[in-house]
Amino acid sequence: MRSSSSSPRGSSPRRKLISVAALSVALLTAGSAQAAVAQDAPADAPAAVPAAATEAAPGTPAERLIVGYRSGAAEATSDKAAAADASAKGARAGEDVGFQRRLGTGAALVGLGDRPTGTEVADVVAEYRADPQVAYVVPDRLNKPLATPNDTEYTKQWDLFETTAGMRVPGAWDLATGSGVTVAVIDTGYVAHSDLAANVVGGYDFISDTAVAVDGNGRDSNPADPGDWYAAGECGQSTGSNSSWHGTHVAGTIAAATHNGKGVAGIAYNAKISPVRVLGKCGGYDSDIIDAITWASGGTVSGVPANANVAKVINMSLGGGGACSTATQSAINGAVNRGTTVVVAAGNENQNAANSSPANCGNVITVAATNRAGSRASYSNYGTIVDIAAPGGETRTTTANGILSTLNSGTRTPSTENYAYYQGTSMATPHIAGLAALMKSANAALTPAQIESAIKTNARPLPGTCTGGCGAGLADAAKTVQAVKGGTSTGSTYTSTTAVSIPDNGSAVESPIGVSGRTGSAPSALQVGVDITHTYRGDLVVDLVAPDGSVYRLKSASSSDSADNVVATYTVNASTETANGTWKLRVQDTAAQDTGLINGWQLTF
Repeated sequence: MRSSSSSPRGSSPRRKLISVAALSVALLTAGSAQAAVAQDAPADAPAAVPAAATEAAPGTPAERLIVGYRSGAAEATSDKAAAADASAKGARAGEDVGFQRRLGTGAALVGLGDRPTGTEVADVVAEYRADPQVAYVVPDRLNKPLATPNDTEYTKQWDLFETTAGMRVPGAWDLATGSGVTVAVIDTGYVAHSDLAANVVGGYDFISDTAVAVDGNGRDSNPADPGDWYAAGECGQSTGSNSSWHGTHVAGTIAAATHNGKGVAGIAYNAKISPVRVLGKCGGYDSDIIDAITWASGGTVSGVPANANVAKVINMSLGGGGACSTATQSAINGAVNRGTTVVVAAGNENQNAANSSPANCGNVITVAATNRAGSRASYSNYGTIVDIAAPGGETRTTTANGILSTLNSGTRTPSTENYAYYQGTSMATPHIAGLAALMKSANAALTPAQIESAIKTNARPLPGTCTGGCGAGLADAAKTVQAVKGGTSTGSTYTSTTAVSIPDNGSAVESPIGVSGRTGSAPSALQVGVDITHTYRGDLVVDLVAPDGSVYRLKSASSSDSADNVVATYTVNASTETANGTWKLRVQDTAAQDTGLINGWQLTF
């Protein structure tokens, strides 16, 4: 995180919400057609696999097969006979095939060694299918929770799942959904919406100025949004504006109810939203925002009851010009010290975010906005203080290129609930707040600094362009949550770039990486990136050696794999290993005629 630096101001400026409403607001009903999301087939799937091999085909080449023998076959009842049959068929296919156990149905489970290719699986399947005593042979598929939502408008949420510039959220839902985490949305409050209601917990109205509050009173325990409309000539504007229902739109992106057969899906859909109202007519004051930050994170505010729903994540899609004041920075520091991650919008002025507060405060995650092509949105602020980019939408050409979320149809006061497309860094910020909630749900021990580090370390390059600086890139929810699942310290990559020669058909060689300064165990999804040059990679056996000497097989030798090089990332469950110490990549060439080189490798915790 950036170090704290700020200068005091003599006055208390108002903060405005950081969003740009779509010029054409699309009001959606729950009756639109539901569509399935297709998944790409694996790149190495064989072109012509026997029918049994493609029956309910797994997403990756199988490591085991389920074999059903016909009644009367010795292999149908005798484990010894099934084991002998597996060995014989493996020998004919040139693969390592072994009987593992008998299933409750009487079928035999046979293993295919480590990481067989699709072609190798097909060879073994062909041997079994040629045997008249075999009734069927199918892959032992790996099943995962089906996390694709049935929400009727989900297919319009490109920002969550689209290949080009989506934030890859569905891949994170198999690991975390936000359970146990409260996110405080410090904004305009909350207008009732059935697609959010189940996830809304108690908040507070911190607006002390009755002219700004509009609801007829000052601070109270009711954060309901009465509307923030203003007429022409008010708020320093020559033209008026309808109510924005801004806080409700932000909240829907974070935690709209999901799998409920209606509306949109929230990023952390099992998290809770605590609406904290600080913005009203014409904006909101620093003093109210400072108290809101303090209270939301579990601090004490005079005259305000203790917070029963302390937030581990704060979303602030708001801002104004000038430096980060000492008072605001103090409130943010207090929240972070209490363990709350603070996520803020970079601003919508197409200028350096250093000129916008709280974007320029320390101890925050500052978020720029990208469009559907993955480039910096035309309005988004930029600069070296930006930490990360996330989808914020851009509706100049097509309304549907905005961010769809929960809203209200009232132009001044609340009316009927609906959904609408907005654009803005306000819309990008809740994407990161939702991701932070997923991370905290996956690993409750994470600190705000670790959450920021992991988000930035696991970001992907912007698919498009960004002039001026968009931080670490486009946030990748699936990769980030995977990285933090099961570890207590995350977001760091350790690399070796020292080349090591691999002798032909010789002894194993090792390349070390020293890891220090971490706490606890290695993660259950330790990422091992390998870059090896070799002209017949099937000769190679590749292992990861933990600091205590435990060996994890990454790649086995295979006489049928004649392709060049090993450039891959492997995932290892290293949760029983101490993170600190010397890790080694061990490589051995097991056959004659080819030599190779370990160009480098890396560990990502």
